[in-house]
Amino acid sequence: MHKRVMDNDPVVTAPGTSTEDLMIAVEQLVRHVRRSATAGGLSTAASSALGRLGREGPQRLTELARAENATQPNMTQLVTRMERAGLVRRVADRTDGRGVLVEATAQGREVFLARRAERAKALGLLVEELSEPEREAVRLALPALAHAIEKRS
Repeated sequence: MHKRVMDNDPVVTAPGTSTEDLMIAVEQLVRHVRRSATAGGLSTAASSALGRLGREGPQRLTELARAENATQPNMTQLVTRMERAGLVRRVADRTDGRGVLVEATAQGREVFLARRAERAKALGLLVEELSEPEREAVRLALPALAHAIEKRS
């Protein structure tokens, strides 16, 4: 269980480094950064799907649903709503005339980039509050964790 240091505790300890403490820190960070992105007024699911399309490019609906851990019917509904909002469009797959891809529109890419900039600013402001050794630790740790995740994919 996560233990908090009491304000009146005379013993000053370093932040917890258990896996649970690290998980709590990651959850808080993700929540903070996600809340900072307001461009487009998107739901979490729409933001995630648009982000994936913005980073990875056009995808088949089934691929997008699988990557986003959504059912195909739910992803179809989400894409339809995003399409009506002008954020994505369905286009023919040039490699397979029977297939259809979902891609971000120019407006969708603008929203994606605006949301990314908002999240980057929020993270930057947090990092600025840290001491120099803490900033250096973050600069080393976060890319290392991202690399470990990429190797699993």
